[in-house]
Amino acid sequence: MDLPLIKKMMQTTFALQRQTIVRTCPPVNELMDLWPALKMESEVYAEFQRITNQNLPNTFYAAFDRHLPRLMVIFRQKASKTGKTAEALAEIFKIHDEQELHDINTRRTTVIHALPVYLQEDTSGFFRTCTEESEPELGGVAVALLTVISDNGTSQVQYQPVTISVVIENDIVVSLPRLADTFLVMFGLIYALHLSYPKGLTNTFEFTQKILLGLEDRKLSPKLQTLKNDLMMHV
Repeated sequence: MDLPLIKKMMQTTFALQRQTIVRTCPPVNELMDLWPALKMESEVYAEFQRITNQNLPNTFYAAFDRHLPRLMVIFRQKASKTGKTAEALAEIFKIHDEQELHDINTRRTTVIHALPVYLQEDTSGFFRTCTEESEPELGGVAVALLTVISDNGTSQVQYQPVTISVVIENDIVVSLPRLADTFLVMFGLIYALHLSYPKGLTNTFEFTQKILLGLEDRKLSPKLQTLKNDLMMHV
């Protein structure tokens, strides 16, 4: 595969891509047929940089990893309270604490699952799971993350998946081994394909966009402003 050539061709056709995507909003599978390079992680990041002039993985992981310890503390504090949100967070941290390995990837996975719960957003249609043997139910899916596991585990948070896929408009677009990388590629594809944020997860994605990446960050929702204030108190 000639990656430099692919990159050059994507750069050359960038203006046409943006015009096609933004003005006519064709189905995603048509766009992927036109520009199959967008199924590659590196090209999604390159496209994001063309649009925003920002290196997505470098900027995201620098900010995310800097805030990880404090986010873990904030979410654990909430988990110790009472109420539905606290119970859901406590369940996530119970699974987290049972893991033998507590490395950076474990913490990233935990926080990506805990963030929308803390922000009281609905993740039921977003985080999907199936086994290697079963056929995933992807009908009616606008944007989702599909975790493939090797057994019939019922855990809502999976730390050792077979693979995790970005699903857009009922189709698997990209598959990667780690949740944080898959989430980031999905975020990049939302920009590249000019898509709306997943329904019911606006705050989660705006946290990524405005607080972690600093893009169009002037106006935050009250929940995000509170979370940002909590984070900035301990930077």
